[in-house]
Amino acid sequence: MSRHLTLALLALLLFCAPARAAEHYVVATDCTWPPMELLDENKQPTGFDVEYIKAVAKAAGFTVDVRNIAWDGIFGGVATGQYDIVAAATTITEERKKQFDFSDPYYEVAQAVVLPAGKSIKSLADLKGKKVGGQIGTTGVFVMRKSGVAVDLKEYDDVGLAIQDMLGGRLDAVICDDPVALYYANKKPDTAGKLNLSFKTAAKEYYGFTVRKGRKDLVEKLNKGIKAVRASGEEARLLDKWMGAAR
Repeated sequence: MSRHLTLALLALLLFCAPARAAEHYVVATDCTWPPMELLDENKQPTGFDVEYIKAVAKAAGFTVDVRNIAWDGIFGGVATGQYDIVAAATTITEERKKQFDFSDPYYEVAQAVVLPAGKSIKSLADLKGKKVGGQIGTTGVFVMRKSGVAVDLKEYDDVGLAIQDMLGGRLDAVICDDPVALYYANKKPDTAGKLNLSFKTAAKEYYGFTVRKGRKDLVEKLNKGIKAVRASGEEARLLDKWMGAAR
């Protein structure tokens, strides 16, 4: 067989070979934390985190299946391999880093205290003796406990339930991540105008995508995607869409 024929045959075989399938990962999110994650009118996950992880996947060359998973089971699921990635406004903490690996940070956040309209505080100390709500297992609850301020702290499965209890007079305040506080105070139709985002902590935290310990390969893919999404301007577009202004 001539050299030219051999090269032609090789080219034909390469052309006809099936394309390698993109890596596919299951993503867990908890759709009780708008605007980061919530359910749309068809009961499907949406929000900043959901659109962001999809953009990261596209940029890094993999595909994702995003599922709505209750917060209290989300980390156990990724630890046992039921889910590959948690994209659920998860703060990177030293304690969590002992059990999981994280992507590079993709969002800066502070803790915010929300009160009924017309009421305000200047510090967490002003909540002494008050009934304060927060979503179970979230940084806001941890910050409130760590502050040492003596409050009656009530934990909820859904921060929206805490907000409703506060508007109903059963709580004095709610503590949560500031994008969530802004959403309820400014955008959610049934609560906008009824709340005051009164105080934000000075300390900054950072969200990261969470994976099982040892998944360095997946962390590298996520970091590659985050860099690409940021550089392309897609991150700024998503910030504007979900938070009202690029930051």
